[in-house]
Amino acid sequence: MEHTLALVDWSRAQFALTALYHWIFVPLTLGLTFIVAIMETIYVKTGDEWWKKTTKFWMSLLAINFAIGLATGIIMEFEFGTNWSNYSWIVGDIFGAPLAIEGIMAFFMESTFFAIMFFGWDKVSKRAHLISTWLVAIGSNLSALWILVANGWMQHPVGMKFNPDTARFEMENFWDVLFNPNAYSKFLHTISSGYVLASLFVISISSYYLLKRRDIKFAKKSIVVAASFGLLVSLFNLTTGDDAAKTIAKNQPMKLAAMEGLYNGQEDAPLVAFGILDSTKKYNDEKEPFLVEVTIPSALSFLSYSKTQAYIPGIKELIDGDKKHNIISAEEKIAKGKVAVKALKEYKEAKAKEDDAKAKEALATFRANEKYLGYGYIKDKEELIPNVPITFYSFHTMVSLGSWFIIMFILVLYFSMQNNLEQKRWLLKAALWSLPLGYIAQEAGWITAEVGRQPWAIQDLLPVGMATSQISTTSVQITFWLFAVLFTALLIAEVKIMTKQIAIGPKEA
Repeated sequence: MEHTLALVDWSRAQFALTALYHWIFVPLTLGLTFIVAIMETIYVKTGDEWWKKTTKFWMSLLAINFAIGLATGIIMEFEFGTNWSNYSWIVGDIFGAPLAIEGIMAFFMESTFFAIMFFGWDKVSKRAHLISTWLVAIGSNLSALWILVANGWMQHPVGMKFNPDTARFEMENFWDVLFNPNAYSKFLHTISSGYVLASLFVISISSYYLLKRRDIKFAKKSIVVAASFGLLVSLFNLTTGDDAAKTIAKNQPMKLAAMEGLYNGQEDAPLVAFGILDSTKKYNDEKEPFLVEVTIPSALSFLSYSKTQAYIPGIKELIDGDKKHNIISAEEKIAKGKVAVKALKEYKEAKAKEDDAKAKEALATFRANEKYLGYGYIKDKEELIPNVPITFYSFHTMVSLGSWFIIMFILVLYFSMQNNLEQKRWLLKAALWSLPLGYIAQEAGWITAEVGRQPWAIQDLLPVGMATSQISTTSVQITFWLFAVLFTALLIAEVKIMTKQIAIGPKEA
């Protein structure tokens, strides 16, 4: 068992490392492609060569980010086969479909037109080049769509049925998977957050030029485009975040409880605006969960169910059950899960012996308890509680920084309209240092989404302990450190190349 736990932990650590590094590059690509497309559209409409130079500068930074981001993404694909082969076997029929569509359609689309966009300035017409730029933007976001459909399905599995003969989940309805409420809310919230980061990227670099008193026109025009785009997508991000919260409340109540540090369920549940958790708190003790907290009365109930009187279950109710609110205890779920696991085993044995009557009886028992299948592999009910401090602080970091970005976009846009932005050096410095905060918010969002659903690889159906490959822990440890060194080197390379390009500035190449 110790060896198994070590293998699971190291496999999770390796995938987390890859995902976090990969997500440094992806959101910038998602948003910067659209900002570049907007700038090139202005160039084509006005015929002003200055806008062409501006577009080419931001496109050069996009190309650097795009190229280096590919490496981490490809490695993540391989990890499903190397570290998570059980997962790939059990749900590959469903999970593989959107990833295949992403590779065949979206990735080839963006890659093909990227070549035209970057190298075709003097080889195709203005309109053909503009169309290529927009298709790169659309293609990169379509890639995100299919990947997030797959991830959304992991958070809320629908449109499939378990085949007891093959011990695999198989797709029954592709459209249920595609239009899964968790998938589209996750997609919209994720891409809009990427647009916010790209806006911060353009504003931050442009602020640097204004602080250095160089390329003034370029910087001020770029800031107007980015701040306008950033403010619009930030407001949209608020609505998608609200929709995502409602989806989580309905389908992943334990994640919501961890996000808010809610140990005891209540009506009129408040939203924690700021809080410091007591790290010694256990779900079933009498300690207060917070050392310090500032709350907004009834806000969590309203945001989750659009009613201030709505009941929000806490961690205690989700583990111990609550008959008043029809919440089944974790022990009952684990018991039903063990019945499902046992019935599945008996079904396979009866089929092997060609005992149809026994197989039919076992299958009926399995189907009656199938929704709790994953709980049959849980050893201790407290495994069902995610890491509350990590989930809570990640979520509140993301929300707090997102609020600051809206304020910053408004201020930058206002002073740009007043034509005195370059005189507000305090704001330019704040904008410059908001770029790393943007990356922190991005990573915090993913940590919230993924840590908050632990211990599940597939919500309620497949715990991570059953999803790993049967390989040695040592091999995973070795590759973990190799990837850590490789990805760090790639990140350093990107930063050096970008800073060199920024130092050169928006000059015709």
